[in-house]
Formats: sequence, structure tokens, C-alpha cells
Amino acid sequence: MIALQNINFRYAGGNDAGGLENINLTIPDGQVLLLCGKSGCGKTTLTRLINGLIPNYYDGKLTGNVLLNGKNISQLPLYETAKYVGSVFQNPRTQFFTVDSTSELAFGCENQGLPENEIVERVKFIADQFDIEPLMGKNIFCMSGGEKQKIACASVSVSDPPIMVLDEPSSNLDISATEDLRHMIQRWKEQGKTVVIAEHRLYYLRDLIDRVLYLEDGKIEKDYSASEALALSAEQQIQMGLRPFNIFEFPISIRALTDQRQFICTNFHFAYTRQYDALHIDSLTLPQGSIIAVIGHNGAGKSTFARCLCGLEKHCKGVVNINGNQYNRKQRLSLCYMVMQDVNHLLFTESTEEETGKKSRWIRKNRCKMPGAGTGIRKRFQRSFHGCELCRKQSP
Repeated sequence: MIALQNINFRYAGGNDAGGLENINLTIPDGQVLLLCGKSGCGKTTLTRLINGLIPNYYDGKLTGNVLLNGKNISQLPLYETAKYVGSVFQNPRTQFFTVDSTSELAFGCENQGLPENEIVERVKFIADQFDIEPLMGKNIFCMSGGEKQKIACASVSVSDPPIMVLDEPSSNLDISATEDLRHMIQRWKEQGKTVVIAEHRLYYLRDLIDRVLYLEDGKIEKDYSASEALALSAEQQIQMGLRPFNIFEFPISIRALTDQRQFICTNFHFAYTRQYDALHIDSLTLPQGSIIAVIGHNGAGKSTFARCLCGLEKHCKGVVNINGNQYNRKQRLSLCYMVMQDVNHLLFTESTEEETGKKSRWIRKNRCKMPGAGTGIRKRFQRSFHGCELCRKQSP
């Protein structure tokens, strides 16, 4: 049983975002608990308390007790907590310690000092149970996002902890990979494990959850049973900042294109290896001034296309034609900006003010290549922090 008693937490640096206030919570053994709420409400922080990353890894001011079968988790070293709690992060790459999948599955048991023959048997059993035999022995960093998530789930299962904590595990997965994740969670539920999931995407959990906690501003605002949560209307869920449990209840609006201008991408070909052609687009016409969704399964080439369009891949010789003007790869580097899956690749400084200022200086330096981009930079920078002076010194 997990018990959180009078928990208050605030991250170091004086930032209230993601903190927790007056949390009292008991999670019985074998319960599948969903943590939901708007971004920054404290979901991830709650998972970090359960798996011991707070206070062992993340600094801050913590009061109250987090108990696991009567033991205070905050007073246990992480290697002891890992025997009881397995964690699957939003980005599985951040929890890998080896290069190949077989070694990754064995890593946790090796750290616990289990006999070699027992580790081999456990790895074989989990690989068969999770249907990942085709992935064994392969380089993890050559796998798709869904395959990486499978390896992450399987690796914590090999150690067989009674508690599983997942932080937005479906965020980078397509429908097929999300269904595989659902089956993994279902197996844990059948095995009687306690599963705590912080998630925005809810539909795939509707048949698995026993309980739903809705957090807001670091507090538990609602504590629902599964039936109570599923009885909420789509309108109520949207007002709460949640995605509907039923994907067919998502609101849909259709808008006609008002801007008839187009831009053309030609000769967009790219391969990461000689044997595999990751992108093969001879010609593509897209509307200007529009929001365009690039969809497809994990590994279909969506990120590759985005990187080539922005000019980030040197070996893609594609050209973009806009209003009769052609732009090669180097020219597009000054015209495009890409927000990546892992935002840590985009952050270089210690405060929000410095980070935004760095981007502003880059725009000013390149304004000759970006028509109109050099005007009013300082005003836009000041406007971005209007009413939020605390954000200036906040760590990204």
C-alpha cells in the first residue's frame, strides 16, 4: 500500500509550477490509478514522489511522508526503492543505460545482484510475454518510439516490482503502439500490480482504470471511481482541460481554406542508411498560411520530413518554392523553426529570460534573411513576460 500523508512540495528555485499542496492519498495494492489534469498541475511531481526521484534526484522543499508498506520512501536510497517501484518515463531514451535491448532488459536484475541463470530466464520470459522477441539483441537507438517504449516497459517488468509508475507513456506513440502499451498495462493489472499512470491521452485506459484523480494547481480537486469518471460528459471533460475518454466524442470543426497561395517541395529524398529510404517525395504542394497535420505510424517519416523541410538534414537536396522564389537547404535554416519532441534539445540557458533573449539576438542577427522579423523584437520579448515577472528567472 502507498500512503502520502500531508504532502507539500515546491521545486528549488522558488517556482510553484508543478508543486503539490496538502496531498493526502492512499493507494491500495493492485489498484490502477490514473492521474489527470492540465499541464503543470502536479501529475509528474506526484509520480516522482512515489518512485523516490523526489527528493533523491529533484531538489525542493518537501514536507510530509510518502510511505510504501510503512517504509518512508524519501529516506530510502534509490536502489532500494527500485526493488519496489518500476518507472516508465515519457521519453524512454532518458531511462536507457545500455545500447542493445537484451542488455537493457537484464540491467536492472544485474544491479540487484541476481544469479546469471535467473536473469537469463527472466529476460526470456518477459520477451515472450510482451511479444518482443524480434526486438531482442537490436540497437535501441535504431528503434521507433513505440519499440523503445516496449523495451522500457519490458525492462522494468524483468525486475518484477509490485508497483509500476508511468509518466505520460503514450505521448510519442501512434495508435498501434498505444494499443500495445494498453496490453502491457493490462498484463500488470492481471498480475495484481499497483499501476499509477499520469496521462493526458485517456481513451486507451478506459477499460483498465479503477480510480481517477483530477489535479489542479497542485491539489487533488476530484477523486473519482472509474464509473464516475467515465460518466462525465465530453463537455465536462473539456471544461476540466481533459481529453475525452471516448475518442469519437472529440469536437470537430471544419474550416475552408481562405488563402489560395501554395508552396511546393520538390526532390525531398533522404536515407539514414543505404539500405533504407526514409523519405521519398518527388513533389508535394501545400497551402500557405495553414496549419498542416503530418500524420502516420511511428517510423513513417514524419520527423524526417520536418527536419528536411527546415533544412536540418545536410544530405537532403530538396528545394522549396514560395511565390516563385526557390530556397535551398541552407536558406531554409533562416526561414524555419522546429519544435522537437524532446524540448531539451532546444534549451541552452538557465533561465527563461536568457533563453528568450538568446532567440531574440539570433533573429536580430539574421533579420536580413527574414523579412520583417527584425522589427519590434524587444517589444515582443517584453510582451511575452507581461504580468509574469517571476517567469523571467525561472529555469526552463
